[in-house]
Amino acid sequence: MRREEQLPELLAPAGSYEAMLAAVEAGADAVYMGGPAFGARAYAKNFDEAGIADATRYCHLHGVRVYVTVNTLLYDRELDEAVDFCRRLYTMGVDAVICADLGLVSRLRRELPELPLHASTQMSLHSTEGVRAAAALGIGRAVVARELSMADVRSVVEHSPLPIEVFVHGALCVCHSGQCLFSSLVGGRSGNRGACAQPCRLPYGGEGTYPLSLKDLSLAHYIPELIDAGVASLKIEGRMKSAAYVLGVTRIYRRLLDERRASTREEDKQLSDLFSRGGFTDAYWRGTPEAPMTGTRREADKERTRKAEEELSLTPRRLAVRAEATFRRGEPCSLTLMANGRRVTVSGAVPQAAENAPLKRDDLTTRLCKMGNTHLSLAPEDVSLVLEDGSFLPPSAVNALRRAAADAFVDTSRTPPPSVAPATDAPPYAPHLRRTAQLLDATLIEQLPARVTDGFDMLFLPLMSYTSSAVARGVSVPPVVTDGEWETMIAALARAKTLGATHALVGNLGHIAPVRAAGLIPVGDFRLNICNGASAALYRTLGVGDYLLSPELTLPMARDIGGGVITCGRVPLMLTERCFIRPSGGCERCGSFSLTDRRGKRFPIRREHAHRNIIFNSALTYMGDRRGDLRRAGVCHEHMLLTVEDASAAIRLIDAYRAGESITGDIRRV
Repeated sequence: MRREEQLPELLAPAGSYEAMLAAVEAGADAVYMGGPAFGARAYAKNFDEAGIADATRYCHLHGVRVYVTVNTLLYDRELDEAVDFCRRLYTMGVDAVICADLGLVSRLRRELPELPLHASTQMSLHSTEGVRAAAALGIGRAVVARELSMADVRSVVEHSPLPIEVFVHGALCVCHSGQCLFSSLVGGRSGNRGACAQPCRLPYGGEGTYPLSLKDLSLAHYIPELIDAGVASLKIEGRMKSAAYVLGVTRIYRRLLDERRASTREEDKQLSDLFSRGGFTDAYWRGTPEAPMTGTRREADKERTRKAEEELSLTPRRLAVRAEATFRRGEPCSLTLMANGRRVTVSGAVPQAAENAPLKRDDLTTRLCKMGNTHLSLAPEDVSLVLEDGSFLPPSAVNALRRAAADAFVDTSRTPPPSVAPATDAPPYAPHLRRTAQLLDATLIEQLPARVTDGFDMLFLPLMSYTSSAVARGVSVPPVVTDGEWETMIAALARAKTLGATHALVGNLGHIAPVRAAGLIPVGDFRLNICNGASAALYRTLGVGDYLLSPELTLPMARDIGGGVITCGRVPLMLTERCFIRPSGGCERCGSFSLTDRRGKRFPIRREHAHRNIIFNSALTYMGDRRGDLRRAGVCHEHMLLTVEDASAAIRLIDAYRAGESITGDIRRV
């Protein structure tokens, strides 16, 4: 879906009212902002609802679109409130809502079908398959993963049914967006719910090193390539950043877009002065995630930023309008305001014959031009006035006419649609799997005795190393499959089916259709981020009858939704595009590498498909001695993860779990 005939939209962050003013001043085509809740930047200043409405009116005056982030994962108790909030956003005239939770998406498509929805990067869309699946759910634009290379982005844009949005500047998470549980499970602050504590910016290794802290992204060198690729929108990250940052960065990208060129060294320096972590990186875009790309905020970086922000004072920009006014005796007066192709006419009181103080042209013009705090300006020379001699109208009536015209001109609100009841036509939850396990190492299955494996309804082995097995009938699809990898993946699915596999564990929206096309039954992994009943119901309509719920849920929440729970094993905290093992000691350390934090906690790292890495929790989730809690919560699907254990450790863990025994060590409870 190429768009070579026009420039991409320039989308700037507005984490505060001042940043919104800066974005408009700098030439943004659109801004994105968060409201009082449900946004992935809970610690930005954000806007209350009155502020969103005012910002929307202001931005629309200047031809700038407004998108509001409602992109956190939502619990059941929050869904109704979130839908009502989106209904009010629609009424305000907001141009789109940015979503991540598929339960909210399904509700909005049914109850607010006219509200445009954009898929947040938190939805983990990294391929054409994912974008197609999002489009089928009613999404109107997709923000693809930051980790995609230029070749990946070109492929998605070329084959996507949706306009594609790409991050071009700002902070990078080391984990694939929507796949990070580090802050939540270790620090108690959920990144998926807008409260990330940024554990990736902390030191690991005991030597003051910061292996998880990436430099900020900058694709300022690649503007011509982005235009040529047909990308629909270029997004600047930074709702936690200052207005000075938004002004400076947006101005530079506006200039580069308008001139269709790459940045100069001087412009790169200006971008770095505004904010950087020891420089910028473009390694993902170049397809070289193994390249050096870590960085931290040094004192020199902070000093340059302070200087760039020293003198900044922004006031709302007024839009110059033209006016046509008519005052005749015996008919309602009228005032028309015009600018940028918009024309609004209002009527007022009826002028009467003057007894002793008729309206004067100059006085009337002056009164009409008093636009106050409306963000409009009207010069006397831009007023075309028709005034019948001897007419009279009190000043209050003239003021009311002017206010009515100004209010009507800036108002882009909509009439709210009628309320619609939530859908109730999803298939009921009817699990077929009760006890399952996923093995990170396919060779482990050969070392487990039959008395151990017989206790599971389904065992999942990695798809890419699956061999014929009378015991394991399930495969686990890699959580990230880019366009360039799908041909290999399709062949692997067909091969697994031939070898006897019947089920596939899927952790991405875009993987469901290919798995079903291969003749395998999809089982939802925890990476689908199912946190509410509406999301679970949506996946059931897509053919995913058995699924694991998000590890961020409590047992009572799981009970209310229905679904599988990880009850034993080390939960993956991060899925990274870059490999940390090879540059930190070589591939011979693969299988034994870990990171150690400041408290001495060790977080094992293992290789995923294509040298991606998974960082596992230091604590073992274990509910073997809490089976009564599981039963009381109605958990009927218990899932085990075997990740860093060798055969003897795996056997001991499974035996202890089945016997209901307590175990020692660093334990996490559901």
